[in-house]
Amino acid sequence: MFSKNNLPSAQTVMSTAASIAASAMVIQTVTRNQIYRAAEIYLGTKISPSTKLYRVSMPEKETKIAVSMAKNQETMDTFNGVQLKWRQVTRQVESTYIAMQGASKIRSEIRSFQLSFHKKHKEKVLNSYLPFILKESKRLIQEKKTLKLHTLNQDHLRRYGGNSETWQRINLDHPATFGTLAMNTELKTMIMEDLERFVKRKEYYRRVGKAWKRGYLLYGLPGTGKSSLIAAMANYLNFDIYDLELTDIHSNSDLRRILIATGNRSILVVEDIDCSLELPERQIEPRPAAAAALKPRKASQVTLSGLLNFVDGLWSNCGDERIIVFTTNHKDRLDPALLRPGRMDVHIHMSYCSPCGFNTLAANYLGITDHPLISKTRELLDNILVTPAEVGEQLLKNEDPEAALQGLIDFLEEKTVEKPEIQSSDNQS
Repeated sequence: MFSKNNLPSAQTVMSTAASIAASAMVIQTVTRNQIYRAAEIYLGTKISPSTKLYRVSMPEKETKIAVSMAKNQETMDTFNGVQLKWRQVTRQVESTYIAMQGASKIRSEIRSFQLSFHKKHKEKVLNSYLPFILKESKRLIQEKKTLKLHTLNQDHLRRYGGNSETWQRINLDHPATFGTLAMNTELKTMIMEDLERFVKRKEYYRRVGKAWKRGYLLYGLPGTGKSSLIAAMANYLNFDIYDLELTDIHSNSDLRRILIATGNRSILVVEDIDCSLELPERQIEPRPAAAAALKPRKASQVTLSGLLNFVDGLWSNCGDERIIVFTTNHKDRLDPALLRPGRMDVHIHMSYCSPCGFNTLAANYLGITDHPLISKTRELLDNILVTPAEVGEQLLKNEDPEAALQGLIDFLEEKTVEKPEIQSSDNQS
């Protein structure tokens, strides 16, 4: 049965206690009932093939179908040897709505789940089964959720705390994965293992008295894959991304308010941190005259101490399972206070395209892992500094593998005779 979810408009009473008759009622209320919602999600995976009716929906801006029990349907479940029967109960109620024009009757639905079991299992149901459903529903939500990219709502910033939401979001449909990244295999493995270890250590972080967060610094030239790595991390963990532009924030207090509005299990990204924050070391460096004339730099009103207070101070505890990623093209310009462990725990150098990275690009762009021209290309990449973005751009020019590889070889050979002194300088930096 396809049905739009009708939320109740009358106040109801929540009850999750088992009765003498060995049953429990879990009621959807106007105020959010976490157990009802968790049961609805969990039971969506327990509908048997014999079920005649069920509800199918897909919320707006989502990409995955949700299945749940329909009105007055039943399903069975087993937990640690205990047989349990769930029944979805929907009843119609009438309430009186009083407006300026007078009183009128409103008909609404109250939905509940009736859970039946042998009365000797009452303690197991309340103390083990229902907490299990809460935990399992969170896992299912995480598996099925559509990843979002959040950006600051400019209307909210202008209103200074008005009614508009702090963040606006769109679906994150970036295809990058660790399998498609043009990085050395050892580095990719290290990052994936670090991420897996982080998400499994909630109790460890609590035991040692640390906020459950992890900081990454990605540094390297443009085109080396920093943004693609962030997208791959989000897809790997199924975490939303919050893209924070510090130059849009008016003060440290605004920064705190904005960051508190971010969700758990998320990646907070601050790109080009060396350009977004006026650091003391950089204030004494005059801008090149040509750059200054081209575009005046917008100064952030967020201070270094204000940023550090959220990254590592008391405010860092406002949320769980957070990853903070700073990116920069110039690591040497950053204040040492930003770089110490506990703030930026993992420093990842995004470098030029290596022969190993080229193998991934050839597979991604051309669908090949072996070709006579591949070995020659790898030899050239051993001695020439080009970014993965430059290599990818060359491979995009032709769908024929041989023509594409020959075009890349020609491009690399031109680089060997074109300004070799610049390559030498870049390699030292």
